Amino acid sequence: MGRLFGTDGVRGVANSELTPDLAMKLGQAGAFVLTKENAHKPTILVGCDTRISGPMLANAIMAGICSVGANAVYIGVLPTPAVAYLTKKYKVDAGVVISASHNPMEFNGIKFFNGEGYKLPDELEDEIEEHINNEMQDVIMRIGSEVGQVEYRLDAKEDYIKFASSTVKVDLSGLKIVVDCAEGAAYETATQTLRKLGADIIAIHVSPDGTNINANCGSTHMEELMARVVYEKANLGLAFDGDADRMHAVDELGHIVDGDQIMAICGCYMKEKGRLKKNTIVATVMSNLGFFLMGKEKGLTLEQTKVGDRYVLERMREIGANLGGEQSGHLIFLDENTTGDGLLSALHLLEVMADTKKPLSELASIMEVLPQALVNAKVPNHKKETYMEYTEVAEAIAELERKFDGEGRVLIRPSGTEPLVRVMIEGKDRTVIQEEAERLAKLITKTVL
Repeated sequence: MGRLFGTDGVRGVANSELTPDLAMKLGQAGAFVLTKENAHKPTILVGCDTRISGPMLANAIMAGICSVGANAVYIGVLPTPAVAYLTKKYKVDAGVVISASHNPMEFNGIKFFNGEGYKLPDELEDEIEEHINNEMQDVIMRIGSEVGQVEYRLDAKEDYIKFASSTVKVDLSGLKIVVDCAEGAAYETATQTLRKLGADIIAIHVSPDGTNINANCGSTHMEELMARVVYEKANLGLAFDGDADRMHAVDELGHIVDGDQIMAICGCYMKEKGRLKKNTIVATVMSNLGFFLMGKEKGLTLEQTKVGDRYVLERMREIGANLGGEQSGHLIFLDENTTGDGLLSALHLLEVMADTKKPLSELASIMEVLPQALVNAKVPNHKKETYMEYTEVAEAIAELERKFDGEGRVLIRPSGTEPLVRVMIEGKDRTVIQEEAERLAKLITKTVL
């Protein structure tokens, strides 16, 4: 068995790979590790997205939390960044989000935040996992009055909306926005916040039924939003993923504005206003080459990390940066929240539009997006880390690296959250790089299977 924790918590098909039994053990081990140094009876906040399996897993994890003597506070359906923010605001000992983010509805996931609202470092996740692998031998199960209790809190949504709407001082009157909430956790918080700030909102995919989250909608399926923005003659569109920690935009012409472009727009604006700490943005190796060329031209320092917003955040905290993120739309505005927050990202982008009075298409032209092909190779989850051990695959990758040396780049990596190996090629000719990426992805799938 491989490592239980991926780049964003524990993921798997609900009730198959991620079972209620595993969720209960994660609750037990997580509560024990995160609260073992406390002299008081600890409390852990629990929230989820709109998946049908959410309440099942929430109850299992809260049973685990209570069984080791901690209390659980259930706040229901809320975005991942809301749980991170409220964990710190409510001064509880830890937070748990039950979500599989942008994955299909049959998946779910469990991720932890510490008492300050930050995702856990690898060492703490390893400690939690070790207790599970050792069948909880060192974890004390409580009895009698030492068993924890569950509280249900109904004011959490309003507290997050109040926070979001007061954090970025912007009047959205006169802006017409199409908002795609992916039938996910932002279906109330995003729409209510944007309306509160004066925007004219056309909301789509805001009727979650537990089975339709991310289904041909949201930040990973933007075709409908692109068409709707043009049809409605809107100023822009905003697309969130299932747990609303990532956001992509659509300009008034119907073109996607991705995480790199949004970081470029907001970063340059913050630099101009003297708000970009150390004039630095932290990105990942997956960011478009055009993003780095823009940074050089604008006098920005651009740091690179491996893929995963947790690694972006770690680097930001190390160097004292306040803006970072990924091309995928995970953007971290560290002055306001401790994790990627799709709604805050949207508000920062809207702040630039409202202040400059420029259309989004003009703002997005601050960087040239160079042709980039990204193709997923499906492989068994337990084999996705070993693709380079196959000679045929290693030789094909080396050949591609030689071919694109000096005119692009090749980046191959296992997904941290899905049974995939991601093949990314950048180059001058879109057709060529797409064909090469598809060819390599097929080879990886065929060989590794």
